Amino acid sequence: METNRGLSVSHPRGATGMPRLTIGVAIVLALFFSVQNANAQSPQQWVEWGDRVHGGFGSLIAYGIRIGLDAMERLDADRRELDVVYTDGPQSPCPCIVDGIAIAVSASVGQRTLSIDPERTAEGELGRVQFTHRESGRKLTYVLAQSAMPLMEAINRDEVGVDRFEAVMKLESGLLYQVE
Repeated sequence: METNRGLSVSHPRGATGMPRLTIGVAIVLALFFSVQNANAQSPQQWVEWGDRVHGGFGSLIAYGIRIGLDAMERLDADRRELDVVYTDGPQSPCPCIVDGIAIAVSASVGQRTLSIDPERTAEGELGRVQFTHRESGRKLTYVLAQSAMPLMEAINRDEVGVDRFEAVMKLESGLLYQVE
């Protein structure tokens, strides 16, 4: 070990002969990429994020997370790569779904990657969500069925927290949305 102005300086090579900096960088990069590639959070994390962002975790937040994750997969996108435009249906109780979508894809009004259309969709639709992959320009539109609302209400009545999340994730996608 050398001393420089009273400070200890480790030899630049570890026991393997590799520079220590390289070993440290390799560990940091491995951790970074493993976290980046872990597309899903735990159900508990989704519930905590939904509660924090929305002020509570109901089935509509889980519904939005499910839609966002599906869109990322179909568009081969990572978080922060999608622009989202949400349009509420005429009978929708609230645009809660969009909070779940925002959490899933990391879209934000402040970053101008998330917007809510002031118009309403056609009768029979709970809402519509258009996703645009900023780099490729590819687009998908999700048409959310109003008929999903009784399912969401039953889940909110019968389940709490992580059980709500898991109940929504288990539903057949055709009951929740159609993709155009």
